[in-house]
Amino acid sequence: MKRPVYISISLVALFLGLIITMQFRVTSRVEQGVPAGRSQELSVELHQLDRDQDKLRQEINDLNEKLQQATRGQPEAVAAMEDELDKARLAAGLVAVSGPGIEVILDNPPRTAAGAGAGVASLFVIRDEDLLRVINDLRSAGAEALSINGQRIIATTEIRLAAPFIDVNLTRVVPPYHILAIGRPEDLKSALEIPGGIDEYLRDLGVQIKIQTHNDITVPGYAGRLTFRYAKPV
Repeated sequence: MKRPVYISISLVALFLGLIITMQFRVTSRVEQGVPAGRSQELSVELHQLDRDQDKLRQEINDLNEKLQQATRGQPEAVAAMEDELDKARLAAGLVAVSGPGIEVILDNPPRTAAGAGAGVASLFVIRDEDLLRVINDLRSAGAEALSINGQRIIATTEIRLAAPFIDVNLTRVVPPYHILAIGRPEDLKSALEIPGGIDEYLRDLGVQIKIQTHNDITVPGYAGRLTFRYAKPV
């Protein structure tokens, strides 16, 4: 066999050896996969992701439970708020109320005073301070609701003279003055009729007074608007 033939065979064998070697290396890499260090890192990350996922599932369950509790308790919460609102309206005098109490009617003296001579006109008329004293005496006796000629007495009510009339809640009222008070009738009546009290004082001046107790009267609610420009909740 000639020398060139040996050379050709040797080259072919070398080429085939290189191909087989490269194929073996590729196969080894494929079988080997990810390096051992990288595999451990990925395993740690996978465990961390599993823990995070479990934690998120727990938070979702907690939030769903709280949402269900809030939904179940909503009617009770609304009812409680409405009850508190009703109590606030009642305390502020914004709603009509009924209960036992007294009715007081005050009227100016007749043209001829009882203690004066015939034909002598009485110069006395009921003043704002007289009405205010009656209201204060009734409050001190435990009156829970008061009104004058249909005007509810509340914390901001003014009773003042706007000659020749008296204003209550910026509304003109004229005699006879019709006062309603809810409370224990005996206590309210006694507070006005105490010796030296407002009843005796006004009668001595000729004012016509009528006091009646009732088992049930109705005091109207405040009909105006409450506006606070400067006062703020603390």
